[in-house]
Parts: sequence; C-alpha cells; structure tokens
Amino acid sequence: VIVVPAQSAFKTVADLVAAAKARPGEVNFASPGNGTVAHLTGELFQKTAGVKFQHVPYKGANQALTDMISGQVQIYVSSVPSVLQQVRTGKLRPLAVTSAKRVDDLPQTPTVGESGYKGFDAVTLFGFLAPAGTPKDIVTRLNAEFNKALQQPDLRKRLGDEGADPLGGTPEQFAELIRDDIVRWGKTVKE
Repeated sequence: VIVVPAQSAFKTVADLVAAAKARPGEVNFASPGNGTVAHLTGELFQKTAGVKFQHVPYKGANQALTDMISGQVQIYVSSVPSVLQQVRTGKLRPLAVTSAKRVDDLPQTPTVGESGYKGFDAVTLFGFLAPAGTPKDIVTRLNAEFNKALQQPDLRKRLGDEGADPLGGTPEQFAELIRDDIVRWGKTVKE
C-alpha cells in the first residue's frame, strides 16, 4: 500500500504523480530497506507513472513508519499489516494498494490500477518449496496437504489478518508465478 501522513496534501495517486512530475526527484518515498519488495514496488511505480522520487531506505519498517507519521518523509510503500493500525487511527492515509485487486482491510482504498495505471500488480508471494529432485509423488502429496490446510477457516483468518490472500494451486502454477516474478523484478532491478 502507498500511504502518506494524515496531514499530506496528496489525497490521490494523481496528486502524487502531478507533484512528482512538477518537481522531479523532490518527492521522497520511504521503504523498509534497499531491495525489499516495498522498495522495488516504489521503483516499479515510478517507471509505470513516468516519475522520479527520491528513495529513502530505512533499516526496517519501524523507523520508516515513525518518520512517515511525523511527516519527515512524504510517501511510504509498505505491507498493509505494517501500517493498518496507523491508517485506522487516522495517522496515515492510504492512496492506493499495489495489488491487482482491493484488499479486505482497506476496502475503500483503490488499487494503483484503478488510479490510472492498468495492470499494475506488485505483491509479496509466499509458498512452500522442496529441494530439487524431490520425487513427484512426494511433491504431489505435500501440495495436496498444503491446499487442504489453506481451506481451513482458522488458517485462512490468521493469514488474512497478516494481509495474505491464500491462493493454493498446483506446483506448476506456483512455478509459473515464480518465473513471472523473476522476469518482472529482474527487469525492475536492472532498470
């Protein structure tokens, strides 16, 4: 999610982009560190929107969040759970979520795609991997058990509370997601 301090003049993604285009490199964005998904998401957004921000990397989310709330940085790209309490208490304002669809915890917050950048989708994926060469029957069995577990209401709620959207699926589908991410994030890093 892209958030700003409650007192920020940026009310929408369009406001943010307009300011960044008017003052290239002067609008800064905080992330929990160089090379994090939040950092790369900010870089991908800049490329997509045709703007240039000044990246301010922190050594973790806590100090970045503190500086965001106090207005020392202008925008922060973060995971939803890391900022949700501050959004709910009115200390931060979300401009857009970076996933392709809206998130349950921020139903009124548009996606970056809905904000004018169709197809934008930057999320963190988690999954289970086995060593190369693991027999197919074991992979199939593990996959079936993980998919079964992901249908349990208590686990789905727990994952949802952490901002996760449990997908499940086949090993082949997960391998394709990994390949796609390598291409997308590899391109972002190189650029």
